Amino acid sequence: MATWFDESRLDDESALESDAALRHLAESGARVRRAAGDAAEATAAAVARAEELARPRAVIAAGPDSRLLRAVLEPWCPVPFVAWPGPALPGWAGSLDLVVVLAPDGADTGTASAVAEAVRRGCQVVVVAPVGSLVAEHAAGRWSSILPTETRDQLATAVVVLEYLDRVSLGPRADAEQVATALDEVAIACSPHRDLAVNPAKMLAIALADTNPLVWGGSVLAARAARRVAEAIRRASGRTALAGDADHLLPVLEAARPRDVFDDPFADGPAELRPMLLVLDDGAEEPVVREHRGRLQAAAASRGVRVETLTTEAPTEVARYASLMLSGRYAAEYLRLGLVED
Repeated sequence: MATWFDESRLDDESALESDAALRHLAESGARVRRAAGDAAEATAAAVARAEELARPRAVIAAGPDSRLLRAVLEPWCPVPFVAWPGPALPGWAGSLDLVVVLAPDGADTGTASAVAEAVRRGCQVVVVAPVGSLVAEHAAGRWSSILPTETRDQLATAVVVLEYLDRVSLGPRADAEQVATALDEVAIACSPHRDLAVNPAKMLAIALADTNPLVWGGSVLAARAARRVAEAIRRASGRTALAGDADHLLPVLEAARPRDVFDDPFADGPAELRPMLLVLDDGAEEPVVREHRGRLQAAAASRGVRVETLTTEAPTEVARYASLMLSGRYAAEYLRLGLVED
């Protein structure tokens, strides 16, 4: 059974209207606002409590969603920061330390175990979880703050924690409204109601249709966004989509067969799926980022490999991460919608 890409489906109203995933993507900004609003009162109380306490010796992000916090906080946090995704805590964690936990659905038993351990040791604990959930129940304690949320959205939940850490001077600027606005701008630009000629996500989906993409982001957060976009492309297409550092992607680019302008895909059978370099540019201009980007683009040019770039003008690091990730997810969903089987 052959699979091919029908770009006409990207402007087919019946196909677009029946796609629940596109509606879910369009509501990303609303989920961030809702999560921030649900937690606003509890966040203010947690900030007031933190102001009465000494700055923690260290910040520990517990649970499986801790890696996003690590990508944001490691370059910024003024105290030692550790991401601990397992069901326990580091042996040294104690009453001098702050444990923060993302629990979008609040049902993970490993996360609940880590929270209970933090409470037992007398740590300061800040948990974002649905009220009455397993994790929230295990978080009850003298030094605990529970920031309630019902969105079950990982990014929205992370923004609640990051906004708290920003307000207690333990993290970078992470204004929830700016993140939500950045997501809304992507949703408008990539709306299914905008046709191919003016829709960057639909155009990127067409570029992805006959490739095995290599996704690269230069900064720590752009690199994480690249991994999430590559995951979305793999789910959408069932094809190879790699995300990695420049040193990991360069050998793939350099091994690509140079494009032959005389190739006839109709005479020679199905076209070969060539690599494509997708650059996620969040505006980072550190020398090492520029050098790696230059090497990747030079290698792509030397082998005739197509290069596409996603950019963002969002004002904060977290908003730029959210913008790039949502743009890539829109493209992946349009790719899924356009792929049909004969």
